[in-house]
Amino acid sequence: MDSRTLEKRERRLQKKEEKNRRKREKRGWDKELMGYTNDDNPFGDANLLEPFVWHKKKQQGDSESRILENRRELEKVKQRRKEREAEQAAREEEMTLMQREREAAMFHQWESQEGTFHLTQVKLRSKIRLKDNRAKAIDLLAKYAESMWEMSEEALDEVDVNEPYTVLNGLSEQDLEDLLEDIKVYVELEEGKNLDFWKDITTIVEDEIRNLQQTDDKQRQVVNRSVQGNVAAIFLGKTYSQLVLLKQQIATKIGGKQGDVSYWEHLHQQLNAVMARARLRETHQKILQQRLEQLRSRQLEEMYLAPDEEAQAADKAESSKADGESQALSLDYDAGMYSPRLVPSSEADPSLSVVDELADQQALTDARHDVATSSEASRHEVSQMRAYASKDMEPGEATFNVQVPVENTSFLWQSKYRPRKPRFFNRVHCGFEWNKYNQTHYGHDNPPPKVVHGYKFNIFYPDLIDKRVAPEYKVVNSGDGAGKEFCIIRFHAGPPYEDIAFKIVNREWEFSRKHGFRCQFRNGVFQLHFRYRRQFYRR
Repeated sequence: MDSRTLEKRERRLQKKEEKNRRKREKRGWDKELMGYTNDDNPFGDANLLEPFVWHKKKQQGDSESRILENRRELEKVKQRRKEREAEQAAREEEMTLMQREREAAMFHQWESQEGTFHLTQVKLRSKIRLKDNRAKAIDLLAKYAESMWEMSEEALDEVDVNEPYTVLNGLSEQDLEDLLEDIKVYVELEEGKNLDFWKDITTIVEDEIRNLQQTDDKQRQVVNRSVQGNVAAIFLGKTYSQLVLLKQQIATKIGGKQGDVSYWEHLHQQLNAVMARARLRETHQKILQQRLEQLRSRQLEEMYLAPDEEAQAADKAESSKADGESQALSLDYDAGMYSPRLVPSSEADPSLSVVDELADQQALTDARHDVATSSEASRHEVSQMRAYASKDMEPGEATFNVQVPVENTSFLWQSKYRPRKPRFFNRVHCGFEWNKYNQTHYGHDNPPPKVVHGYKFNIFYPDLIDKRVAPEYKVVNSGDGAGKEFCIIRFHAGPPYEDIAFKIVNREWEFSRKHGFRCQFRNGVFQLHFRYRRQFYRR
């Protein structure tokens, strides 16, 4: 190799070295690092002089595509979550609607049961008034409506031959207005049952009220008294179908303004009540006809019911025996064997007691006096009961006259006096308990169930033998498995009265006179009034 070539090579290496030096200076290398090479450097870097290449940055394009793919996957996940939430919300809404439907059906059932319960209570009160012979007009009408088309044996035995509207005879205007309110209660509770019957009765009652008002105020009469007879003659003897045709004719005259319009309007107003009476009368005749046919069929069955041979033989034997006895008695009577024979006192049996005529007469007089005295005492007792019953009841009070049977007990004095039950008139006081729970879950529009607050017992002992010893009471367990909720209060007095008992609520009494407690025996009446102690709950 010549010198020229060597020079070119040295110049090329110098240029390269100069270029590397400038690069190092540009990178910020100091003089200490200027002499380092790839082989000779304290860092052990074989690529120290080579330019740095960021390979991760080259992979950035691949990572961006991956990020986009992740984003798309995330959007899909979000979409699926939204769909799942929407399905869950729809399912919850459907469950809510189903729960509401179930609650609505349950509420409707409760409402129907409540109406049935109130109707049962109304009918029960009506039956009690009928049994105690203090029935009102609504009780008789309700009984007629209930057994109107009933063909049972009990209904057959209690056939009423009078029309139902005859119970309105003699009622005052106030009684008729009360009857209208009672009819509205029955119509609402029966839910359409016997609706035509109650409509006709309502029409007749309104007509009776209108007649009573016109009687009190004679100036309000539209038609003169002289014409009233002709009006009654028009309706007399007509059936319901004929009255319907007459109503159409009257409506035509009123619409065409023919004749005296006020007269025709008054006639049309009276015609409604007459039609109601005619419809009830025809229905009553049909019911009587059916009852009569049923009675005839039952009598025919009893008449043609063939007895068996043994019964016929027994009847023949009894009839022959009775004929023989009657024949023997007639022979004894004809022979004079039934006439008493006078026996002298010397021949009388010494074991028999002889009663003087005057002494027997005096004993009979004394017995009659005792009966009269006892009847006077019982009248006094009844008057006392009526006085207590006529007192106005306080709000929330009701009669409480249901006894609990007392086990058969024997008294030392029962051989001398006839034991009997005392009369009584009791009341029970009920009301609402507004504790924290009821204040939270109930209100005045939806009150809580009533609870018993106390009792008033009035026991009558007018014929007590020893009035110095006051009657007493005793509270014992009921013994029927409900000892915690109920107990028995038993009243005991001297002769001639037996013990009586009542079943009451088992709670703590309030013995303060300020709260109405009373236990006294005065004028033959034992009074026990008490209320239960209120419970205040604290945390």
